[in-house]
Amino acid sequence: MIIYDITQELFSCEVYPGDPAPKKETLASIHKGDVCNLTALSVCAHNGTHIDAPYHFFDDGKTVDMLSLIKTVGQAYVAEHNGDVSSTDAENILIKANGISRILIKGDATVTKAAAQVFANAAINLLGNESQTVGPHNAPMEVHKILLAKDIVLLEGIRLAHVPEGEYMLCAQPINLGGCDGAPVRAILIENE
Repeated sequence: MIIYDITQELFSCEVYPGDPAPKKETLASIHKGDVCNLTALSVCAHNGTHIDAPYHFFDDGKTVDMLSLIKTVGQAYVAEHNGDVSSTDAENILIKANGISRILIKGDATVTKAAAQVFANAAINLLGNESQTVGPHNAPMEVHKILLAKDIVLLEGIRLAHVPEGEYMLCAQPINLGGCDGAPVRAILIENE
C-alpha cells in the first residue's frame, strides 16, 4: 500500500494573507526538569491544510462538527491543471473522475465562477486544491459561496506535487471543532491496488 501525505506541516505552512500564523508555546519541558513535554497551540482554523465548512460564508451554514465525514473520506480523483479552471476544464475533470465525488486539483490552479457552478451542479462532496483559497486570491468569496451553498466541502492547501493523476482513497477528516467555520486536517491519499 502506498500512502501519500498531502498535508502541509502546520508551523511552516503557507498562510493566507491577513490570517494569523500558527504558533506553539512550550508549557513544560523534560529537558528543563518537568515531568513531561507539553505544548500549547494557537492556530487559525484556515492555517495550512484545512477544510472550509459552509458556515465560513453563511451564518446559517453547517459548521465543522455538523459535516458528514462521508464528504471527506472516500474515493477521490486527482486531476492536474495549471491556470484558471474554466467550465470546460471542470466538465473534463468530472468526465475523467467518472462519477467520483471528491475532486482534488493538482497544480497552480484557480477555480473560476463558471467552473464552481459546474462542480456545484454535479453535486460533488468535496473540492480540493493546492492554493490556500479555492477561488481567486483577490476575490474568493463568490466561488466559495457557489460551492458552499451546495454543502461542498472545500479542502484547501493540500500538496500534490508527488502524487500522479488518478484515483485514490482520500482521508481528510477535520478536527472536530464545534461551531467553527473551518478546521485543520491531516490529509492522506491511499493508492488503490
